[in-house]
Amino acid sequence: MDDQELRILLVDDHPIYREGLARTLADIGGMNIVGQAADGERAVAMVRDLRPNMVLLDISMPRGGGIPALAAIMQEDDPPRVVMLTASEAEDDLMQALRLGAQGYVLKGVGAEELVSILRDVASGRTHVAPGLAGRILANMRASRDGTPPTPANPLADLSKREEDILRLVAQGMSNREVGLNLDLQEKTVKHYMTSILQKLHLRNRVEAAMLAREHLKG
Repeated sequence: MDDQELRILLVDDHPIYREGLARTLADIGGMNIVGQAADGERAVAMVRDLRPNMVLLDISMPRGGGIPALAAIMQEDDPPRVVMLTASEAEDDLMQALRLGAQGYVLKGVGAEELVSILRDVASGRTHVAPGLAGRILANMRASRDGTPPTPANPLADLSKREEDILRLVAQGMSNREVGLNLDLQEKTVKHYMTSILQKLHLRNRVEAAMLAREHLKG
């Protein structure tokens, strides 16, 4: 997806910040801002009305806030990619956003050109977590939450060759359908493999799996 195909909805309750961000993305990135919302409820309504393919979503806002809005947005048919753009470094916010399906978690101190680059990456199918927070996710993944054994030195050691091949493509930002096309598998077969991969690695979603793969898979 190139910049001209991006249809972005900005959601933040600070109008000066939001309007400045809209100008920045349009001027520096040439991106199409299709709407702006100041609260969670309005964000959900505008997603349904405007059908953006990307939403930049703050967390701390009135009328529901960003996390409930994210949950509602991800229940839509063909939901947009959602990037949380927030000042919150709370681990609970981070993990909940990723668990609900956010493809990015960016802190508001990010520079304009870096943000444009991040949004282009997310639009192409990759995921992004602010570097200062990524380590927390990896530590969280290794922690035993349900009495499972500690993660071995190579956490991918129990994966089959096929599972490793699938995970490598997921880490490149491919959807289940794209993985299937690359490996000559049906999409539902890839889904079954992904379920097995997440169970073996004691992970909750493909974002966590992709991050772990990027750390341990070579080539």
